[in-house]
Amino acid sequence: MDYLIQNGIDWIVAIQSLGGWLELPMKFFTFLGTENFFLLIVPALYWSIDSALGLRVGIILFLSAGANEVFKMVFAGPRPYWVSTQVKPFSAETSFGMPSAHAQNTAAVWGIVAAYVRKMWLWVAAILLIFFIGFSRLYLGVHFVQDVVIGWLIGGVILWTLSRYWNPVSAWVKTKTFATQVFVAFAISLVIVLAGALVVAWRADFVIPAEWIENARRAGPEPDPVSMRGIITTAGSFFGLSFGIVWMAARGGFHADGPLVTRALRYVIGLIGVAILYAGLGLLFPRGEALIPYVLRYIRYAMVGFWVTGGAPWLFFHFKLANRPKM
Repeated sequence: MDYLIQNGIDWIVAIQSLGGWLELPMKFFTFLGTENFFLLIVPALYWSIDSALGLRVGIILFLSAGANEVFKMVFAGPRPYWVSTQVKPFSAETSFGMPSAHAQNTAAVWGIVAAYVRKMWLWVAAILLIFFIGFSRLYLGVHFVQDVVIGWLIGGVILWTLSRYWNPVSAWVKTKTFATQVFVAFAISLVIVLAGALVVAWRADFVIPAEWIENARRAGPEPDPVSMRGIITTAGSFFGLSFGIVWMAARGGFHADGPLVTRALRYVIGLIGVAILYAGLGLLFPRGEALIPYVLRYIRYAMVGFWVTGGAPWLFFHFKLANRPKM
């Protein structure tokens, strides 16, 4: 392990020696793999481009993000700038490093987009984007090479699994009642929470080395890697997204067709709702590592997910910004 860390530091120092001019473009590529970016892209796909693709992207994103939170705490790998002052901290993170969430989630998300569209140019663009997002994490000093590679591998496995089983699972779900579909979605979200709770309990006595804390302070916050926050976020988002789909399907479903102006208007109006729920409830609900803040966090993100697939489409129908499907 020490060899991998030292070798990884050498790689990052070499990459960072390419020059400071790379900082801005690398931060741009990193943004393309963040929660905030996906909070913009998933609604755009679902409301204004292709609702079927938006659903696939949303599901694979939250499943991948939940798995990543668990894997990070299982591996408990440090960030490069935590263990060496040779590494320049162009960014700061508080979670463990392995596997890279940016690498894993972008491999899963852009892979499912390319697999759905089935155009060679999109596969090439997706591969380049996945590579540069992963590379940006090395340059910024927040991941080792092995973090990124393992993230790509896990993202690829999730991509293959979802692509392989999407149609049969969808067909099975459609045979179930509304109540059963909601229960299945809720049960999956609870499995994510349970997996997180078990690994958090396992890592509860983890002692962060003083060297990691001291080095991390160069970039800002201290490491806080053993937490349920990310798990609760992904579990709540997954349930809300799924519940919205089931609720809307009972009303005939939603399709992102219509004139370009109408699609753009749907996106703007829908994002206002996302902002109110995401930022507004974030200010109102208490934060912390306790049961009540966790429950409220789950509700907050479930409401955001439901808004994307259920609440906003209902509003679009009401104001005639989308065509109601014929039932």
